[in-house]
Amino acid sequence: MIRHARVLPVLVLAPLLLTACGSEKAGGPGPSGPASAAAPAAAPDTGELASRAQAMGVAPELVYVTEAPGFTLAQQSVGVLGDDGFSATWVDGETNALLRLAVDRGTITAGTCPEQPVGDMSGEHTTCERDGGAWYRTGAGRHEYALPEEGHVVRVSAEQDAVPRDVLRAAALAAHRPDAAETDRLLPSVEPAPATPVERGDLPPFGDGAPDNHVDVGG
Repeated sequence: MIRHARVLPVLVLAPLLLTACGSEKAGGPGPSGPASAAAPAAAPDTGELASRAQAMGVAPELVYVTEAPGFTLAQQSVGVLGDDGFSATWVDGETNALLRLAVDRGTITAGTCPEQPVGDMSGEHTTCERDGGAWYRTGAGRHEYALPEEGHVVRVSAEQDAVPRDVLRAAALAAHRPDAAETDRLLPSVEPAPATPVERGDLPPFGDGAPDNHVDVGG
């Protein structure tokens, strides 16, 4: 079950009321071919990725990134999901539609798929449909692609009336481990910002720099 992300984003996803008791359909509509997280073109900088992820409390192996036309990362949304999972949200600049990427430990099968909600809360009917190597899931007005990986599941979800299924599927297929440049944009730096010296108004710009204690006429 997906757990709440421990972050304080400016953009808050709408409450999701989703649950078990679903039905499964094999080989649903949509483009043919296996659905699995794509490998990045460049190898990730594992050292920098690990240090940044661990500073946030995220397991480095659970950090993923995705992309979709018109969507940009909401930096404030990046954070921890559950114990050490990862979550981030992308926003459409024109429609304000949200794409949520969530990665957490666990598995998803034909038997467990209907028992896992498409979101953060239970209470609604969940349907599961096999689409290549992924599961297309719907419930309570939201839909999601869930891609099982080694020991974890990569999920990309959105509101059904805000993001079409083909866009959602493409974003799920585009999910991959970040390279060095993507890590720099995705995760906050662990290095503290350089301190800015405080300028004192009573220090003259000449001489030995001693404070100017000059008193004008009249006090």
